[in-house]
Amino acid sequence: MADSRVGIIGYGTGGRVFHAPLVAATPGLSVAAIVTGNASRAEQAAADHPGAEILGDADELYSRGLDLVVVSTPNRTHVPLALQAIEHGVPVVVDKPFAPTSAEAQRVIDAAAAANVGLTVFQNRRWDSDFRTVRKVLDSGELGGVFRFESRYDRWVPKLRDSWREFADPAEAGGLLYDLGAHIIDQALQLFGPVTEVYAELDKRREGSAVHDDVFVALTHENGVRSHLWTSALAATLNPRFRVLGDRATFTKYGLDVQEPQIKAGMKPGEAGWGVEPDSDQGVLGTGDDTRRVPTETGQYEQFYAQVAAALRGEGAYPVDPASAVEALRVIEAAAVSGAERRVVQTPPAKV
Repeated sequence: MADSRVGIIGYGTGGRVFHAPLVAATPGLSVAAIVTGNASRAEQAAADHPGAEILGDADELYSRGLDLVVVSTPNRTHVPLALQAIEHGVPVVVDKPFAPTSAEAQRVIDAAAAANVGLTVFQNRRWDSDFRTVRKVLDSGELGGVFRFESRYDRWVPKLRDSWREFADPAEAGGLLYDLGAHIIDQALQLFGPVTEVYAELDKRREGSAVHDDVFVALTHENGVRSHLWTSALAATLNPRFRVLGDRATFTKYGLDVQEPQIKAGMKPGEAGWGVEPDSDQGVLGTGDDTRRVPTETGQYEQFYAQVAAALRGEGAYPVDPASAVEALRVIEAAAVSGAERRVVQTPPAKV
């Protein structure tokens, strides 16, 4: 069977570091076309993927006989580009955040359903090594009844960057609440389910910042678990990536998944050491002095596109239900209201 032909729109960090390498490494998929209007990125794309056609406009994609389109462009363009693919009957992967608003995201879902076109969202950090380890610890039952989940996704970026992510226009969905918050909120929802209350502290700490760069979000889940989530551009020292408290034990994990830096260094899925964190980053589980180290699970970003390839063959579901991305956006929207009005926001029941 011939490979499914994939067109990738955008060759910034998302397209260059994540999507194109992962698509190229997936059996049954091939990078057939890359769209970028940036001359230097076009040159880089041609060097990285000599078998791909380099195009200057997304409109040119749909005469190329593609089987899948990947949208990896600035957030404000996700919805129109996804709708364009759906209108042409081509299944589409949309980078996170799915859309600037939950209403716009739902519009894309409705369009895909009406056209019977495949749709999924690139929530790659569901396959992070550290997150997979937390799942394993939860499944083991050793924590007992979990009542608090803490997650931090921090960076040290003290100077503003020349990037749309720093733009204040709400249509850009910039700032850390949308950028990294989309990951950590999604992970909390995947582990503990829908939320009933949201409280947020959203600040602009760097000089001249137009967007929130220091974010704290507290979620109360329907099952009673509380998630405390942090992301900051001004975290100059290493903080725990995860801490999970149960009535029988606590699990604490330092260190961040290694797959992004590995791809940037030229490593490919399947190579020795892919997705393997150093032993020094192993988490600790137990009580008081009675603790043990927990080997970190291997990161598996490649599973996302392996499942996409299977779905294109009619052999399974797409890896991320876009409805789950809508629920994450609803939490983000509630957090934006909470941060602006300095109050707890009640969230309506999740849509089924």
